[in-house]
Amino acid sequence: MQKIYDPAALEAEVQAYWEKEKTYEVDEDPTKEKFYSLSMFPYPSGKLHMGHVRNYTIGDVIARYQRMLGKNVLQPMGWDAFGLPAENAALKNKVAPAGWTYDNIAYMKGQLIRLGFGYDWRRELATCQPDYYKWEQWLFTELYKKGLVYRKHAVVNWDPVDQTVLANEQVIDGRGWRSGAVVERREIPQWFVKITDYADELLDEIDNLEGWPEQVRTMQRNWIGRSFGVEMVFDIEASDEALTIYTTRPDTLMGVTYVAVAAEHPLALQAADTNQQLAAFIEECRQGGTSEAELETIEKKGIPLGINAIHPVSGEMVPVYAANFVLMGYGTGAVMAVPAHDERDHAFALQYGIPIKQVIHPSEGDNPDIQAAAYTEAGVLQDSGPFNGLSSAAAFDAIAEWLQERGKGQKTKQYRLRDWGVSRQRYWGAPIPMIHCETCGIVPVPLQDLPVRLPEDIVYDENTINPIKNSPAFSACSCPQCGGEAQRETDTFDTFMESSWYYARYTCPGADAMLDERADYWLPVDHYIGGIEHAVLHLLYARFYHKLLRDAGLVKSNEPFTRLLTQGMVVADTYYRDQEDGSKHWYNPTEVEVQRDEKGRPLAARLKEDAGPVAIGGIEKMSKSKNNGVDPQTLIDRYGADTVRLYTMFTSPPDQSLEWNDEGVEGAYRFLKRLWALAEVILAKPMAADSTPVELDESQKTARREIHESLKKVLYDYERQRFNNVVSACMGMINILYKLGDSAADLQLLREGVSLVLRLLAPIAPHITHRLWCDLEYGDEILDSEWPQPDEAALKQESLPYVVQVNGKVRATIQVATDAEKPAIEALALANDNVQRFIGDNRVRKVIVVPGKLVNIVAK
Repeated sequence: MQKIYDPAALEAEVQAYWEKEKTYEVDEDPTKEKFYSLSMFPYPSGKLHMGHVRNYTIGDVIARYQRMLGKNVLQPMGWDAFGLPAENAALKNKVAPAGWTYDNIAYMKGQLIRLGFGYDWRRELATCQPDYYKWEQWLFTELYKKGLVYRKHAVVNWDPVDQTVLANEQVIDGRGWRSGAVVERREIPQWFVKITDYADELLDEIDNLEGWPEQVRTMQRNWIGRSFGVEMVFDIEASDEALTIYTTRPDTLMGVTYVAVAAEHPLALQAADTNQQLAAFIEECRQGGTSEAELETIEKKGIPLGINAIHPVSGEMVPVYAANFVLMGYGTGAVMAVPAHDERDHAFALQYGIPIKQVIHPSEGDNPDIQAAAYTEAGVLQDSGPFNGLSSAAAFDAIAEWLQERGKGQKTKQYRLRDWGVSRQRYWGAPIPMIHCETCGIVPVPLQDLPVRLPEDIVYDENTINPIKNSPAFSACSCPQCGGEAQRETDTFDTFMESSWYYARYTCPGADAMLDERADYWLPVDHYIGGIEHAVLHLLYARFYHKLLRDAGLVKSNEPFTRLLTQGMVVADTYYRDQEDGSKHWYNPTEVEVQRDEKGRPLAARLKEDAGPVAIGGIEKMSKSKNNGVDPQTLIDRYGADTVRLYTMFTSPPDQSLEWNDEGVEGAYRFLKRLWALAEVILAKPMAADSTPVELDESQKTARREIHESLKKVLYDYERQRFNNVVSACMGMINILYKLGDSAADLQLLREGVSLVLRLLAPIAPHITHRLWCDLEYGDEILDSEWPQPDEAALKQESLPYVVQVNGKVRATIQVATDAEKPAIEALALANDNVQRFIGDNRVRKVIVVPGKLVNIVAK
């Protein structure tokens, strides 16, 4: 054993041992309970950041813990390798994205290995590899045959910088989630997968996801957004045209005073042929995004089409407006407007001088001023013809029935969720496996011709965003049906297609099919770890994809992930100086000297380079933009992987934010050195192999009891995933062990205590615990050792301390036998000399005994 704790040398040796012994390679074993632990795979951006380190450490701790419980544990790793960052980097550097991506994968894989994560690298995959995306291409063609895939022209969110379509979820405050560019509306042909066919199942089964955070479940419920309402028809005056409209508030129907349609609606486009003002308005609307969030915040604008719709009940004429808050992609592209009972409609009506007609009144209390604000609550119908006097609830059914009897409407349900648009117009993605033939139309690529390979040896020029769009070598092909000349689809898949099923492919490495029987042994994933930002996008798509796999006969389970942990962010202090142009220059915390108060709060900061003041920007998520990140590699090189792992687990619970503190890293390193030093004590005084147990004295029994009490708490905290408490308890156990003496009994207790600490820390700090376990001759592989359990005999106390109060004030502490009855406890308390002194000549009126804690004597 090395005299000095040298993490670099130690960790390299241990990792070499793991590789040689194939420690983390795992296969199906029906005789053992399986456990599939998975962390969301990274995008190969170049280097790991602290968010990666924390996420993957949490997953590795869970996997190692479950293995030490005796389970057959799978923990794989791969790469979410397609996407815009690689393409943008390639454009900037005039290189192919493939080479950039593969170089980054190689570097980041080395970092993951250096951190000691227990991955089965045989299962490694990269989503840009043809043998991976071949199978999602195959499934896409099968879904097309089933009618679950279709192509249509659609109004989309267009990012003018990244030159691609964005899903609504990828538009944040009207801007692209990567480029930050203002999003535009465009109508282009798009491929869609019918996620709405699974909307009810996706929504209903959320209730069964008991291992998921309630916040995530709520976000998915809201995103799917099932609503029940009435669909009805508004005929157009002097025309054969009609508008189909859906509403969740049919009780307000008699209050309709205008109808609004999308700028791209056929009625609006037709009217624009003779109306320049309307044509200009339609063009203005095309510059906006298509997300609901943006529609909620934009200024509501509209222009009349010069035509009227006929109210389906009253027959009254109501004007039709083109409005920027209505989209063709949502419902039918038309809405009925009830200004008296909808805030948006009310504001629009006031702006354009449209009448406001109240038809819902409070069931009790004063009537509101409907010109001042919309009344949006339920109530009683008035001025509603045959429906007067009905409550809103009763009117829902009555109006729906009235419309249905006359062929003008019916009850129905709708979803906020829209079909999944999977087309992207950029190069670095999996090609969509469809062929366009003038004779046969759209033809899916047959399995024997898959994968449709994305050419990786491309060359960018300044005017080319997608090289394959103008490449006859890629697009020209023969039709699989008629053999004639045809063209390949040049759009590529949204990268969420790849990330929606990777967890399943891990279970079947090398399979000559999308999945094989091994998938049903491992799936569903028992524990999935990732950020809350994926609650709607990735996690919803993965749930949907799993159901597609199930219905294709590839898996038997209904859901992909049994338990979900959304880890907190890694945050750190930020510092900056204002620049002349109004921008901020951000400085890394390592460049700044900070003055703090007695509680560690920053008071002032100066730049080390020039001693000048810098502003304190507060605590923010680590990011390149705020320059407050910490390079994990630097920490690993200085302190070792175990220290970094220990610190990230000790500082806060996994589901809460981790506030970075350099001093905390130093503290974690010192703790591991103390553990190493304890092992040296044991090695310096070895016990004979045949030594018999030595009787412990009272102080040693107390120390052993405290150790086993800590052990009991640690087992509880491992189940709760409060790994910060686990580390804290181990630190406390080490403190107890350091107080032991040099006797044989002390050495016996020291060996037992260190054995417990090593096993408890093994999931968190695997290198040092592996080495010490072997050096101290506890066994060969600590991961396969028996998970410790508290000794009930050690936990049993012969006596307990009781606090004794006289008239509410503490006057003594006494030791009482654990099995003592109440009269005996009272007698011991009253017999105490100090208690007698404070009772004095007073008469004892009452003695209150709180078992195991205190005795309170009332004397007057």
